[in-house]
Amino acid sequence: MSKAAEQYPVGIIGGTGLTTLSGLEITGERPVETVWGAPSAPLVEGSLGDQPVVFLSRHGNPHRIPPHQVNYRANLQALYEAGVRTVVGVNAVGGIHPDMGPAHVVIPDQIIDYTWGRPSTFFEGDLEEVTHIDFTWPYDADARETLVAAAASLGVSFSDFGVYGATQGPRLETAAEIRRMERDGCDLVGMTGMPEAVLAAELGMRYVCLGLVVNWAAGKSDHIITMAEIEEAIDKGMSSVKGMLEMSMAGLGKLTPTPQSF
Repeated sequence: MSKAAEQYPVGIIGGTGLTTLSGLEITGERPVETVWGAPSAPLVEGSLGDQPVVFLSRHGNPHRIPPHQVNYRANLQALYEAGVRTVVGVNAVGGIHPDMGPAHVVIPDQIIDYTWGRPSTFFEGDLEEVTHIDFTWPYDADARETLVAAAASLGVSFSDFGVYGATQGPRLETAAEIRRMERDGCDLVGMTGMPEAVLAAELGMRYVCLGLVVNWAAGKSDHIITMAEIEEAIDKGMSSVKGMLEMSMAGLGKLTPTPQSF
């Protein structure tokens, strides 16, 4: 079978609130190792409808790995070696934009990286030459359109734009930091958007973010942020996220690998 005729599995990286996917018909689960070490959790292989899927819990299952200690390189490398060429990164985020409150779904189109100290590239060490990649548009346009169509079809409350500000964590931000990020143009804040997106780009994978707002960012409400608030938003909004994933899988699976994948 030629590469053009192959059916590539879609990768789903689940974050807070999505350690499992109920609609996934599991066919296997296997621990793997990569040259970058072990990923956060075993790869769960299965299907959503007729589309092969590989699911990976970003923080482990149970949820135990903080954002700054996730082995992002191993996660992306493991998915790539499993045949994945399109990845959906599901992220729990805080809302900065006034229209992006708790339980709102966002399909962002840009990202700003405020993280530090995380291994953030495959291109280091004993290189034959320095390698740079274009990162003008961090999220794949075709994959974004597929998710947008699914959200619209389901009647989900969503935004088809947004600048994701990726912070270090694991602490939440100060109100002053959020004001600075807002001045920078950020609409959302989260802790796992980078280096996940750029590592996917370095591998030539299509990558898209599916964000669920689980709280107002610091200083954007009249109270402090609590886990109870976050859990309530996850309970309310995760059904929309899962519905979008299920509806979009067939379309995402039809996307051909990008030329730089091989």
